[in-house]
Amino acid sequence: MFSEKNAAAGVTFPKGFKAAGVKAGIKKSGNLDLALIYTEKEAAVAGVFTKNAVAAAPVIVSREVVKGGKAHAIVANAGCANACTGETGLANARKMAALAAAEVGCAPEEVLVGSTGIIGVNLPMDKLEAGIKAAAAELSEDGSKNAGNAIITTDTYSKACSCEVEIGGQAVRFGAIAKGSGMIQPNMATMLCYITTDANISSQLMQKALSEIVEVSFNMISVDGDMSTNDTVLVLANGASGAAEITDGSPEYDKFYATLKEICQELSKRIAADGEGATKFLTINVSGTKTFEDAKTVAMSIAKSPLVKTAFFGEDPNWGRVICAVGYAGIPMVPEKTVIKFGGVPVYANGLGAEFNEDDIHKVMAEHDIVIDVEMGMGDAKATVWSCDFSYEYVKINGEYHT
Repeated sequence: MFSEKNAAAGVTFPKGFKAAGVKAGIKKSGNLDLALIYTEKEAAVAGVFTKNAVAAAPVIVSREVVKGGKAHAIVANAGCANACTGETGLANARKMAALAAAEVGCAPEEVLVGSTGIIGVNLPMDKLEAGIKAAAAELSEDGSKNAGNAIITTDTYSKACSCEVEIGGQAVRFGAIAKGSGMIQPNMATMLCYITTDANISSQLMQKALSEIVEVSFNMISVDGDMSTNDTVLVLANGASGAAEITDGSPEYDKFYATLKEICQELSKRIAADGEGATKFLTINVSGTKTFEDAKTVAMSIAKSPLVKTAFFGEDPNWGRVICAVGYAGIPMVPEKTVIKFGGVPVYANGLGAEFNEDDIHKVMAEHDIVIDVEMGMGDAKATVWSCDFSYEYVKINGEYHT
């Protein structure tokens, strides 16, 4: 579905969107650290944010914009989270929106803001102001790549995708950039995700779709079990495709929903696979529970277990750690009914370790992408969670993050 040809176009692939990424001097590395996304044509907006009770200033400001239902721009920085910064931080987030609004010619209430980086540090507003001016001057239809690189922190690369689908007989485009690598936990991650589309849809209907989709995409990933203060997913729809307005319950809505869901799930997988120091990408399928929530709880119990994660880093087929995580998840289970497979190879069944060919299982464990299947035998519900291993590098990255 996703176009490799247009992948670099990202958020500027849909008609009417421009973007830029510049070096404002916020990151100590001197790399790109300020992004601006803009649509001259007013866009409907939808957003989902962190459930952490300690919400960063940009989250508070962007929630207000989403309530208003319309936007023209997103401005975001990396290198400073602007979280736990009190009234000064909130004032700075509002000023960040006002500065961008002045440059692109819209109201401050129509600018969404985002920040990622170290918590408890105030934004360097002089650098930020200069960076916003520079970004506004560089806005272009080729600016998505730099914008994506300007919001990453410990990511090894910027996640971007784009696609074109037919909705109501009209070509409609979608594009996205996202960052996320550490402090990744369901109920949103240390993640900034910006999605654009030239579809014609109301903010209310788009919010309905996004809120549902997040539950089966971004809320189904875990790198380290830590929930951030800054998590944000935003969708802007400017209607520039010329397509008719999408209505609830229509075939056009179903197509829009399916496309947005596929984008969110694709980006979720990329974030999980790019976990800090990760060497393995783990897909955890849990089936045979009574409810989706039960299956998710079991899958998350496995995904968040440091012992499971380190076993996969060491390519050790230690199924005992997985069944242990299943058992303490707090969901009704019968050990004798539970079956566990690594890469399709049964390793646990009937309450005992299963006999398997050593060469077969070691081939599975040596792969980068590994599927863990857990069949509970208690019902018909299922869920999939995406995660990664814990490596030496993960400890190194996080031990030195502030210094």
